[in-house]
Amino acid sequence: MPMLKDPSVKYKKFPTMNLPNRQWPSKSLDKAPRWLATDLRDGNQSLPDPMSVEEKQQFFTKLVEIGYKEIEVAFPSASQHDFDFTRYAVTTAPDDVWIQVLSPCREELIRRTIESLKGAKKAIVHLYLATSECFRRIIFGMSEEESLALAVKCTKLVRSLTKDDPSTAGTEWQYEFSPETFSDSSPEFVIKICNAVKDAWGPTEDNKIIFNLPATVEMSTPNVYADQIEYFCTNVSEREKICVSLHPHNDRGCAVAAAELAQMAGADRVEGCLFGNGERTGNVDLVTLALNLYTQGISPNVDFSDIMGVIGVVERCNKIPVPERAPYGGQLVVSAFSGSHQDAIKKGFGIRKNEVGAAQAAGTAEPQWEIPYLPLDPKDIGRTYEAVIRVNSQSGKGGAAWIILTTLGLDMPRSLQVAFSKVVQNEAEKLGRELKAAEIAALFKDEYLLEQNKAFVLTEYDIKRIDDEKRQFIGKVAVDDGQRTLELSGVGNGPLSSFADALLNAFGVKVEILDYKEHAIGQGSSVKASTYVEVCVDDKTKRWGVGIHSDVVQASVLAMLSGLAKAKDTSVREIVNGN
Repeated sequence: MPMLKDPSVKYKKFPTMNLPNRQWPSKSLDKAPRWLATDLRDGNQSLPDPMSVEEKQQFFTKLVEIGYKEIEVAFPSASQHDFDFTRYAVTTAPDDVWIQVLSPCREELIRRTIESLKGAKKAIVHLYLATSECFRRIIFGMSEEESLALAVKCTKLVRSLTKDDPSTAGTEWQYEFSPETFSDSSPEFVIKICNAVKDAWGPTEDNKIIFNLPATVEMSTPNVYADQIEYFCTNVSEREKICVSLHPHNDRGCAVAAAELAQMAGADRVEGCLFGNGERTGNVDLVTLALNLYTQGISPNVDFSDIMGVIGVVERCNKIPVPERAPYGGQLVVSAFSGSHQDAIKKGFGIRKNEVGAAQAAGTAEPQWEIPYLPLDPKDIGRTYEAVIRVNSQSGKGGAAWIILTTLGLDMPRSLQVAFSKVVQNEAEKLGRELKAAEIAALFKDEYLLEQNKAFVLTEYDIKRIDDEKRQFIGKVAVDDGQRTLELSGVGNGPLSSFADALLNAFGVKVEILDYKEHAIGQGSSVKASTYVEVCVDDKTKRWGVGIHSDVVQASVLAMLSGLAKAKDTSVREIVNGN
């Protein structure tokens, strides 16, 4: 059946709120909300293969380790499995962690639910009742008055079994009520039922009632959800005794935006799952919300400094992979393949390195993070810089240059970057895939380094001053694996040009120096010189060579020999032997 040309005949547009004096658009987020992780309840019930007891225990431990202080662990009346896990959470939770459980408004299920919390240090009983006209009509066949009466009755039952029961005095109780399908309910009826529930519970400013206002199915744009939250916050009575909680689902793909705007509209708390697991398209993603705050300089009060460890637990227990493009956690989200992006990132890291060094030398604070295309320092969440730039056939010079810098410590001159990028691109096109860092490093060594050169070893040398403009290179080289020794002599305006003249005199090869760069690798006694020499051989072929040695002249000699060998498309041994 094809999509309708006029979908308005089948689907109605979601109404907007009449809120002409709305305040939330001028607000901004300046602190973290209270977090409730519902991975073990809402997330688990949505899995094709629900977690085993061992997996739920592992996930619970990770949530506590991350720093969540409110964790919804189960639907205890649903099964013995859920009841038993609630007992596990009650007996193992740290003293500062609230254990939350869920129940519908049914007396026998409420009693079973509260039984599961016996002996808890901190417990939240969460009841829900759908308030939308659609659900009341189709599922329950109840009027608004009947729904309100049921909500009040069940709230009083919870109160009698918890804070009013002397036998539970050792437990600190909180109560949460969800007008399920809030976003599709009459705002006026939601206010009415919540005020009645609040009066039945009897909250205080020190022990607030939690009203959880879910977008059970995301039906509108995030601004409408924010309007609904602001309307509730400004019209409910005794707002100071209420914690307004959010539970956005992601049916329209806007749950993160909805949660952020709704916090601006006055909400105090957010319920969700790590990486957005949950029914249909999932709950709001707690990782994204937390790290969005972090990248704005706001502590989220939860710790994702080992995000790869978190991903490991989530994927193992949910048996669902975290998408490669998931914000912050996906394998590819800190990776750049585009050449222009790679070049910008490389330059950004270079400038930052200098700025951090200057700040450390001056004893001042480290500069704030500002790297093109990277809103978050990958190291803050346990990611490595090696994953930042990845190279395929679409990549430019910056990508390969970054890999060589991070793997070999070599900061190539720009024109060498351009030359090497063509080598890398050809290899990527030939293989038809992304190249690994080790493969790129191997390509570079093969193309520009003479690491295993034993055909030509400079055993001793001297640079003598002839006059103000001329220098003489005098040296001895071991050739043929040390079997012969040759003496070299040449004159030029410096060490490189005089060595080039010595090559011409000894082997009849003309080598012209076109470009030269050098920098140090390492620190202290282990420092080495890295030299980059572009040569033109016999007035026709231009090639780069790279040399690394503790002696800068030796490094330059190696670089020139490498460029010479590649330019003549032969080996140094063949050049030495007159071929």
